Amino acid sequence: MAGIFFTPTIVTAVETDNLQQSNLPELYGKYLDESSRYGADIMLPNIHPKSLTTPTAWGAANGVLFFGIGGTVNAPYDDEADGAAVVGVGFGDPTENLGAQIALFSLDLDSWDRYSASAHIHRDLGGGSAIGAGVENIVLLEGNQPDDEEYDESYYIVFSQSVQSDVFLNKHCASKLHFSIGIGSGRFGEKSDADVESGKDRYGTYIFGNVAYEMFDEFNAILDWNGLNLNAGVGKTFWIDQFPLSVTLGAADLTDNSGDETRFIFALATGFKL
Repeated sequence: MAGIFFTPTIVTAVETDNLQQSNLPELYGKYLDESSRYGADIMLPNIHPKSLTTPTAWGAANGVLFFGIGGTVNAPYDDEADGAAVVGVGFGDPTENLGAQIALFSLDLDSWDRYSASAHIHRDLGGGSAIGAGVENIVLLEGNQPDDEEYDESYYIVFSQSVQSDVFLNKHCASKLHFSIGIGSGRFGEKSDADVESGKDRYGTYIFGNVAYEMFDEFNAILDWNGLNLNAGVGKTFWIDQFPLSVTLGAADLTDNSGDETRFIFALATGFKL
């Protein structure tokens, strides 16, 4: 089947023992039918991941099923790594009306007793742009977490753009340059108790954004601000036979606005159309 595969959206929050929301790298996208339906003059987003810890408007749709796993080494204010796994599905058609995706997360890869969900709706606006809105961390099962720990959802709205200029045209006729900007609640502006106890301010900016640029026609270099801290990394989608495998590697908490040290973050994801 002809088409362009963008790795489905993975909006994940890895929860540590102190409830610091350290988001896994996010792998965004959707399965698009023939690119001609968008017009020959539209430069679509490229196939590589576009964000590390923040949403983009582009999401899974048209019957895409996706899977992923990721983590952080180490978790903030902890000497152990933390990780999560996700499975989700996208449906609807964002070019005709709305696309929507739902995802289920396992937040504890040791005991598998903590689960949450997320939802994201999105609409293509034409010209390589899209708008989306969603909610993260809808708690389904708390597992063995202490009773005094709270689970708060994070709501957001985000605009994304693949820049339309011949200067940014790659060899696949897609755009090399992408950016997103949004505003959200919860993890996008509220720091952990550990941050406050260490002398940091309670609140961040609530405004987030990301920029991704394709380097050497091979991978995206990514920079994002999640409302609390700055993160940088790279993302690449490989093809294994007819299946994509997206890999994202990065460094999180590059400033002292949150967390206790810079962390290594990673994610792997794949998907296919049902």
